[in-house]
Amino acid sequence: MLNKVNLKDEVDGMEELYRYKKVGLLNQHVLSVVRVENRTLDFHVHEASDELFYVIEGTFQFETEDGLLRVNEGEFVIVPKGTRHRPVVDTLTKFLMIELAGTLNKENSGDLYEE
Repeated sequence: MLNKVNLKDEVDGMEELYRYKKVGLLNQHVLSVVRVENRTLDFHVHEASDELFYVIEGTFQFETEDGLLRVNEGEFVIVPKGTRHRPVVDTLTKFLMIELAGTLNKENSGDLYEE
C-alpha cells in the first residue's frame, strides 16, 4: 500500500524540540523529521553510513574539519561516512534526516533519539 507524507505538516505538528519523529522507511534507511533551535551537538563520526540533512524550514551551519557550511531552506547536505561533523543551529530550523537504521542513537543526537 502506498502512503503519502507531507513533511511540512509532520514537522509543523510537532511541539517538542529535539525529538526525532520517524516518518518513513526506505530500504534500510530511516526518514525522520526534527525541530531544532539553539543547539550545537558534539563532533561525531558515523563509520558505517552517509547521512543526509534536508532543511524544510530555516537555516543552520554544518561544521566539519574543513570549516563551516551554511545550509538554507530547500537545500540538503550529505555527510559522507567517516566524516567528523556537527550541526550548529541558532534559530528554529526544521529538518528531514535520512540515515541507515541504527546510525542515529542517544550518543550522537544529544541523548534524545528514541527507537
